[in-house]
Amino acid sequence: MQIASTLLVTLVAIEHVYILILEMFLWTTPRGLRTFGMTQELADATATLAKNQGLYNGFLAAGLFWSLLSNDAGDALARKTFFLGCVIVAGIYGGITVGRRIFFVQGVPALLALALVWLSRGA
Repeated sequence: MQIASTLLVTLVAIEHVYILILEMFLWTTPRGLRTFGMTQELADATATLAKNQGLYNGFLAAGLFWSLLSNDAGDALARKTFFLGCVIVAGIYGGITVGRRIFFVQGVPALLALALVWLSRGA
């Protein structure tokens, strides 16, 4: 169970690095337009905002990677819980305000990771 929780936390962190890349560097490219369903005009007008969003996703990824580096079980649990909780809240909010797909792409993996983290804490 511990290996599965570590793997899922790592995957959530990698997903947020990918989101950072999409939002900060690929927003106005064909891949960014396709991923976010935008026109070139809208992407160009919102590129600065997207870079800001990407930076925040990078902070979430950094926090998750940081949580995996802790040698103290209690500290690692607190960090994982906090940063996965942030991802879950962002996924719920995005799912409500932008589109349900965001909840399933961001929120569900983080929820599963958090469940595994808590189930494996004493194992």
